[in-house]
Amino acid sequence: MHLTRLIERLLKPQKKEKISHWSKLVTSPMLVVLGVVSLTATMGRRYYNQPELKQGATAPQTILVPQDDTVRDRELTDKKRDSARLGDITVMMIDQSVNQRVDQELAEILTLGNQARDIVANFPFVNVGILSTITQRHLRRISQDKWEAIKKRVEEQLQERPPGPESERATFASLTQNTVKVRGKNNNFIQQTSADEKLSEGSSILSANQKNISIVLNSKDKKAISELLTYRKKSLFDNYVRILEEVSQARNFYKEATILLDQKRENEGYEVYDRNLLELYDSTWQKTEKGIKVVKDRMLAQGLSPNFPKRKWVNGIRTQVVDVLPLETEDLAINILKNILEPNLTKDQDRTSELGELAAQSVKPVEYKVRKNEVIVKKEEKINRKAFVLLDHFALSRRRVNWSRLVVFVCIVSASVGIVVIVGRKFKSGLRRRDHILLLLLTLSGPLLLAWKGPWSISLPAIGLLVGSFYGSTMGVTLVGLISVIVTIGMDIDKIDWFASAAGGIVGSLVVQKMRSREEQALLGVGVGLTQGTVFLLTNLILRATPELLWYAIIVTVGLRALTGLVWSIVALGLSPYLEHLFDIITPIRLSELANPNRPLLKRLASEAPGTFQHTLFVASLAEAAAREIGCDVELVRTGTLYHDIGKMHDPLGFIENQMGGPNKHDEIDDPWVSVEIIKKHVTQGLVMARRHRLPKAIRAFIPEHQGTMLIAFFYYQAKQKAEKKAKVIEEELFRYAGPIPQSRETGIVMLADSCEAALRSLKDATHKDALQMVKKILRARWQDNQLLDSGLTRGDLSSIAEIFVQVWEQYNHKRIAYPKAAMNPNRVKTAKSSC
Repeated sequence: MHLTRLIERLLKPQKKEKISHWSKLVTSPMLVVLGVVSLTATMGRRYYNQPELKQGATAPQTILVPQDDTVRDRELTDKKRDSARLGDITVMMIDQSVNQRVDQELAEILTLGNQARDIVANFPFVNVGILSTITQRHLRRISQDKWEAIKKRVEEQLQERPPGPESERATFASLTQNTVKVRGKNNNFIQQTSADEKLSEGSSILSANQKNISIVLNSKDKKAISELLTYRKKSLFDNYVRILEEVSQARNFYKEATILLDQKRENEGYEVYDRNLLELYDSTWQKTEKGIKVVKDRMLAQGLSPNFPKRKWVNGIRTQVVDVLPLETEDLAINILKNILEPNLTKDQDRTSELGELAAQSVKPVEYKVRKNEVIVKKEEKINRKAFVLLDHFALSRRRVNWSRLVVFVCIVSASVGIVVIVGRKFKSGLRRRDHILLLLLTLSGPLLLAWKGPWSISLPAIGLLVGSFYGSTMGVTLVGLISVIVTIGMDIDKIDWFASAAGGIVGSLVVQKMRSREEQALLGVGVGLTQGTVFLLTNLILRATPELLWYAIIVTVGLRALTGLVWSIVALGLSPYLEHLFDIITPIRLSELANPNRPLLKRLASEAPGTFQHTLFVASLAEAAAREIGCDVELVRTGTLYHDIGKMHDPLGFIENQMGGPNKHDEIDDPWVSVEIIKKHVTQGLVMARRHRLPKAIRAFIPEHQGTMLIAFFYYQAKQKAEKKAKVIEEELFRYAGPIPQSRETGIVMLADSCEAALRSLKDATHKDALQMVKKILRARWQDNQLLDSGLTRGDLSSIAEIFVQVWEQYNHKRIAYPKAAMNPNRVKTAKSSC
């Protein structure tokens, strides 16, 4: 019987669809010709309107001016104005954050200097009548070895001419070698001379002398020895010891101060102060502090350019410190200022743009004043720029079609159209005529907008986003790439600008198909704009970089190009929903929106036919898992399944899943012919609802195709039993759905999931093997009933689908713990539930 039905179906003449005049016009060959002609007409402008007498050509005869006129060279004027805008006109402003940073660093350095000076502030530390200030400065700076040598020399001279009793000399001999701890400034312990360690340290000096370690004494050392010896001779021994202790204490303070200054050099990598800072008088240091601040303020107020060599800064600092700082601290101030000062001039973008625009507007138009019968170009002369502008203005340039190059261009366009067709068949099969029309219209929009010659005329980002979203990344990249190449061949355009827009379009094409919401598409627009701006900047810096054209001179133009990419992305985002509806296109984003349970039809289905809605959710789970397993369009399957049974809302109680244990409507009707019409009507009514709510054709296809031409067996056999009693013959076709059978793998999967759903729900304690056998039996029945002939599903696919269906069923029917009937402690019940 099945073989007979198959033969009848193949031999039965197919119903011809009504084809409109427009549909006949856009059959594939005609559409290809129309595409080649229209693309050539819009993109090949330079070939069908090309001047014979162009710049660089030889004039065939002497040509005269036909009338008095003033002719403007618009192209040359625009180039000069663009050059003025991008020229080296830069307004700088002072960056206050840099000034604050310099002020902070200077304050830290001056604070450090004051801290070091405070440590040695007790000066002179001995009465100047005993030791002169020069000697005191000298003694606190010399090394420890030299200080020991000076004390040793005083001791030796005293031994030659003793000033007092023998016991006093013996005590003095060891005095100079010992130390004690005393509390110095800042609560630090400082080593001082101590009387109880005299002998041992005196021995070590002697030992050092025995090793021939000689110390050379200069005039200042000798002066110090003389002053110490003089004082020792005139004073008591205890007073002399106190003087030595005070010198040692001052030396330790001085050492502490120098260590503090050295920390800055270790931390910053340069030396700010030398030890002369500690020798300055307070008045001198105060003048130095004030002078450094004055010079710093002057330098920052004048502004320091980042392009100004630092060696010239130093020369400027040297000039500024004269007559402002004491002579002895000029070098110290210069050293501090050259290390803390940094460039504080930055570009004032607004003022730079304003002056650039003023400079562009100040460029006078390039105009040629000519009189009647004035010679434009003589015979056999080369046509220069001025001559060509005049010839073109007076329509003497002999513009005409360049047939040889136009034929070559037509071949290029034809090859490009062929590439698009091949890519479409390989990567996006099933493109309809309306899809080809949309691709043609989007392609034509590029060169047509270029004719406007405005700053926003390059629409490649929008083309890339739309084509990539509708037909996939491969088609989008292919189309944008081909348009980019063909337009540069056939039209005069700014190639850098065009290349940057093409980069933005390609990036959009590659990424857009991964987006799953309009919000993500909007964020992608930002990426497209940044890509376009970055490519424009880099290309300009590489190809147009000159000493006069710095990168910051074109930053406004770069921002404009980035904004252009963003604007076209917004245009694409706004056009997308309208084009999807107009050309009946499904995209991942549109499918995601249609699958939203808050859509009107789905909300109605959940409230008016809740059983059908639950049935739909389980079928969607089965179909989605199977589609993912065999590589079908998962989003299309999910969305199509949600709408496949919306027609049941016309009579929810006519279907068992909505009766909720109540009486069966069909038992009351008791007429299989009436009942079967109710059942079949959910398909026709579903299509009506789908059209009313403007569902895409691809989604509407799930409504009839998930039933195909299957037999409504229950009512067929019921009618057959009644007919046998009356000796009537029942036509099986009356009890079959009208079809068509599934035309795609996606609708075929939903048919199989819909057929298995009720059977799987009815299973309770079946094993995996039992469930799998039952599912395979149902799938085999659909195969033998020829319901999958046009779906593209194979026997191998059916095996995979059966296994997936059973796995999903097992996930839905996992084991649970049976609760005891006896009353339980609420806390124990909660614990038991959580363990499940």
